[in-house]
Amino acid sequence: MASTTNVISSDRVEGTTVYNTAGDKLGSIDDLMIDKLSGQVRYAVLEFGGFLGIGTDRYPIPWNMLKYDTAQDGYVVPLDKATLEGAPRYATASIPDYDEPYTRSINKYYGF
Repeated sequence: MASTTNVISSDRVEGTTVYNTAGDKLGSIDDLMIDKLSGQVRYAVLEFGGFLGIGTDRYPIPWNMLKYDTAQDGYVVPLDKATLEGAPRYATASIPDYDEPYTRSINKYYGF
């Protein structure tokens, strides 16, 4: 049965596959970063690279870049693997502070 609601639990977003516009699987959403003051999702953290979850990095992508595609049952971003490889990222064990300089670097990289 298809859902008729426009909201989704973060538990259901985490683990969702992310594709590029060519239909290539880029990775999956590992986490969501939520603005404490506005309550809006600011970034989806994409788990990308590595093999079987080993050696993967986390790539924060501005939430408004992701579009849900019901046909693929996943999110689509206008990025290719080469663009992601140069993007701001971090290892699982070293989550950065999402302070102003860090978020500015993410937004600048993606043209926001």
